[in-house]
Amino acid sequence: MLNNIKTIFSVKDLENLSGIKAHTIRIWEKRYEIFTPDRNENNVRSYTSEELQKLLNIAFLNRFGYKISKIAQLNESQLVQLVQQTYSQKTSATLALSEFKLAMFNFDTELFHKAYNQLKEVKNFDAIFFDVFIPLLDEIGLLWQTATLKPVHEHFISSLVKQKLFFEMENLYLKVKDVKEDRLFVLFLPLNEIHELGLLFLQYQLLKRDYRVVFLGESVPVEDLQFMVDIHPNLVFVSYFTVQPSASEIDNYLSQFSDLVLKETSHELWVLGQQTQYISKLNTGIQQFMSIQELLHQV
Repeated sequence: MLNNIKTIFSVKDLENLSGIKAHTIRIWEKRYEIFTPDRNENNVRSYTSEELQKLLNIAFLNRFGYKISKIAQLNESQLVQLVQQTYSQKTSATLALSEFKLAMFNFDTELFHKAYNQLKEVKNFDAIFFDVFIPLLDEIGLLWQTATLKPVHEHFISSLVKQKLFFEMENLYLKVKDVKEDRLFVLFLPLNEIHELGLLFLQYQLLKRDYRVVFLGESVPVEDLQFMVDIHPNLVFVSYFTVQPSASEIDNYLSQFSDLVLKETSHELWVLGQQTQYISKLNTGIQQFMSIQELLHQV
C-alpha cells in the first residue's frame, strides 16, 4: 500500500462501501469498541482506510454467518485469518469486491493483482467479469451518485480491469481458428461517451465466438460511421450508452443513426447500457438489450 495516501472516510462513506447501515456502525462502535474514529470540533466522525478495511472484513464475515459479538472479540491478525479461512468459491466474489474497492481507494495495484490472482484459482475469466467486475462497476456508479469516490479512483480501477481484458484478448488472437464471415461486428461509443469497459468485454466475447470485430472505441461521431457501410454486407454496429446520449437526445440520436448508416442496408445497430432506458421508440434495424448476457444470447 502507498503509505503517503491518507484517505479519510465519513460514516456515510463506510455505509456506502460496506453495505452496513451508518446506524449499525455507530452501535457496533459503541457496544464493541470496534473503531476509534477521530472527531472534529462539530463531533463528526472520520475514519481511516485501515478502519475501512477492517469494516469490509467484518461485513464479509457477518454476511456469511458470523455474529458481530464473536467477530468483535478477534484481534486484527485473527480477523484476517478468519477471512482467509472463510474464503471459498462461494464467498470469493464478495471478498474480491471488498478488496478491489479497497485497492481503488488506496491506489494499491499490488492488492488488486493479489485479489485477482486469488479469484483466478476458483473462477474463470468470464465468471470473474460477470460475478465481480460488473457488480464492481455498478457499485462505482452508486458511489459516484453519493460522492464517495473521485474520477481518479474510477480511472485507476478501470485501467486495471482493462489490463486483464487486453491480456485475455491477446491470448485469443494468438490461437489459430476459423473466423466466421457471415457478419462483422463494429463496436463503438457515441460522441462524448468514454466508458468503454463493457464494450471491451463484448469484444472479448465476440472474439471468443470466432467473429470478426472492428473496435473503434470511445466518442465516435455518427457521421464517421457512414464510411463503414461498404466494408461488409452484414454489419452489426454495437454501442454501449452509459452516460451518452442524454435522455432528451437519445431518440434523435437513433433516428440520425438510422438515416445516415442503416438506411437501405441490411446492417443493424445493437444498443445497451444505462441510457437505453430513455428510448421511447426503436427504428427498423435497431435492437435494445438489457444486459451483456442478453445480447450474447442473440449472437
